[in-house]
Amino acid sequence: MASVALLSNPRSTGNRALLPRVREYCAAHPDIFHYEVEDVDQIGEAIRTMAMVSPRIIVINGGDGTVQGALTELYSGGHFGGSPPPVAVLPNGKTNLIALDLGAEGDPLKALERVIELVESGRLEEHVVERQLISLDSGDDAARPVLGMFLGGAYLADVMLYCRNRIYPLGLPNGVSHFLAAVLGLFAIIFGLGGGRLPPKPEPMTVSLVRQGEFKGKFSLLIVTTLEKLLLSIRTSDGGGTNGHMKLLATESSAGAMLRMMSATWRGTLGHRPLEGVHFQQGDEIRIEGERSNVILDGEIFQAKSGMPIILTSTQPVPFLRLAA
Repeated sequence: MASVALLSNPRSTGNRALLPRVREYCAAHPDIFHYEVEDVDQIGEAIRTMAMVSPRIIVINGGDGTVQGALTELYSGGHFGGSPPPVAVLPNGKTNLIALDLGAEGDPLKALERVIELVESGRLEEHVVERQLISLDSGDDAARPVLGMFLGGAYLADVMLYCRNRIYPLGLPNGVSHFLAAVLGLFAIIFGLGGGRLPPKPEPMTVSLVRQGEFKGKFSLLIVTTLEKLLLSIRTSDGGGTNGHMKLLATESSAGAMLRMMSATWRGTLGHRPLEGVHFQQGDEIRIEGERSNVILDGEIFQAKSGMPIILTSTQPVPFLRLAA
């Protein structure tokens, strides 16, 4: 038996330098069951093995894609009899959106030490919070739904892929890469450019919410999340209604709509009143359809096609460990 089960992905960006320290730390703490995976296909076996040691908490040491794979296996694999233990996420990888939402930032090893401190002090339950997950059905009958917490689509997904494929290979720091991709994407939207050395132009798509209707067009920003924050420090618990657990922000592809969204974000009023070209909603089922429109759920790419929409639904609340005091 082990109190803590730690899942590490050695290929995660942050682990290239961190993993030797993590291994040394685990060797000095025999109450940690440490399992390393080289590929996401190994996560299922990792979770099955972890279930055998009945941990009080599962800690994920990897990027958002590793977290997404682990969550899918935890809540779809049935390895814990339908009641997995809480999950803690170390700040690792390139984006860390899930870790940041759960109060984990800075040195991942310090975050792991914080988890151990909470376990040993008996204060673990005090820091357990609940979050809904997004269940993504891509229309493939042979594949089970994929679970995650943050989806980016439309032009945002194109810029994320542009950053991954064109800017990351330059070897710049993550923060600089993200800033550069955002600036180039915004420049292209404002001046109606795209392609070549810039991200591609937005493609038309349709977004439908079961009770709130649908909207069509080209969107510079499409976010669906169950996190408390979207991007740019936008909190999702303060607006957007109470019609469901998933929060959706869609901004039409025009400079005016982008400026209105950014201005409302700066003032902290986004979602408080309608804005032309800006859609801020909550729902329990969202459908995304388009001609080869990319969406990215916690690092994994999916494509919405005409006649084969991507369907998003929210799960029941699941437990996570919040590391902030």
